[in-house]
Amino acid sequence: MTSKRPPCYARHRFPAEVISHAVRLYFRFPLSLRMVEEMLAARGLLISHETVRQWALKFGQSFANQIRRRLSAPGDKWHLDEVVISIAGRKHWLWRAVDQHGVVLDILVQSRRNAKAAKRIIMPSVEHRQHKGLNNRAENSHQPTRRRERVMKCFRSAGQAQRFLSVHDQVGNLFRRPANTKTADHRQTRARAFQVWAEVTGIASAA
Repeated sequence: MTSKRPPCYARHRFPAEVISHAVRLYFRFPLSLRMVEEMLAARGLLISHETVRQWALKFGQSFANQIRRRLSAPGDKWHLDEVVISIAGRKHWLWRAVDQHGVVLDILVQSRRNAKAAKRIIMPSVEHRQHKGLNNRAENSHQPTRRRERVMKCFRSAGQAQRFLSVHDQVGNLFRRPANTKTADHRQTRARAFQVWAEVTGIASAA
């Protein structure tokens, strides 16, 4: 009996499992497209880095939107923090909203610093606090972006950065390991994260 192919993968030569795996590798870990290509080749999958890029563009935001809907409700205290990033040799400002648990809620890339506009990504009904714990979580949330910048040799445009990080942060939220988590609890949480990933990518329904 053959498994049913999810409609979103219609006309794709490779199965859903391969496509979703390539997309997860690209957004979850600090890997370039060519690195993902090589990792797939090690498994006997001859897929070009351009194909991986097209898959990331086509499926990434859809997967991220579904992850956002399935995750637990955010905490009631948020903090907004900024970091300067270089795009095409020019300074840009990356704003990231993080709750007290370290979950990234939203991001905004600006070509000109505008704190008032950035704060519009925060829900007005939720308390916005600034204290050491929240500040540290917000600042730490920028670290994966710095690693990706180095691997990707900077972003090419503000739009590309916005699109990539919007997906990158939601995938990071799904597989995030909170501090001081016991190994057994982490394994259980990770197993649940893989199950959610299978659901949002359509692998579960295709099995």
